[in-house]
Amino acid sequence: MAQSDTVDRILDAAEELFADRGFSETSLRMITSKAKVNLAAVNYHFGSKNALIHAVFARFLTPFSATLENAFDELEERCEGKPPTLNQTLWALTESAVRMPQRNEKGISIFMRLLGLAYTQSQGHLRKFLEQEYSEPFSRFMRLLKEATPQLSAVDRYWRIQFMLGATAFTMSSSDALRDILQNKLGVETTVQEIAARLVPFLAAGMQAEDAMLIPPVGSKVSVA
Repeated sequence: MAQSDTVDRILDAAEELFADRGFSETSLRMITSKAKVNLAAVNYHFGSKNALIHAVFARFLTPFSATLENAFDELEERCEGKPPTLNQTLWALTESAVRMPQRNEKGISIFMRLLGLAYTQSQGHLRKFLEQEYSEPFSRFMRLLKEATPQLSAVDRYWRIQFMLGATAFTMSSSDALRDILQNKLGVETTVQEIAARLVPFLAAGMQAEDAMLIPPVGSKVSVA
């Protein structure tokens, strides 16, 4: 078995098991059994379970980061010195993700589940790895978001970004199930690209929505000057 084939089989197995079971609940023995390799192969190629988790993320994020940087370069060049709009910024991010070559039709769905787990499960080593390796494209994205939403306070922007990430992670990680539901209920077929095209304006509207803290609660009395 070629070395690259062994690595890919280990990563494929780890990726699927981590997405289905979570990081802590997936043992190296489960991964080796699914990949049909021995534990020595995992230790040889990756050294540890944490390093294997990092490699699973890097396999998607490294080419994605390069694609995203190019998309941001092209976007800022088209804008000729003016800040890109929120829609343009979000679309550059989303389009870069859906344009990524996938090893299988569930590739982006699996990765989005993994990304969600990176937030919800206690994996400090993973967050540290992601911050160290991919801080540049992330920081650039955050700068573009800030320029596109000058009306938001830092706190409002923080929360809206979290809500945006949550909506994106749910939608894209559940895209296969959502497409099946749409097909069964309405007889309509759709693609991941079409889902992304519908998602971007929704996210942009949420980022630019009126500040809820300034909206009087239902039933409250509002004085009129």
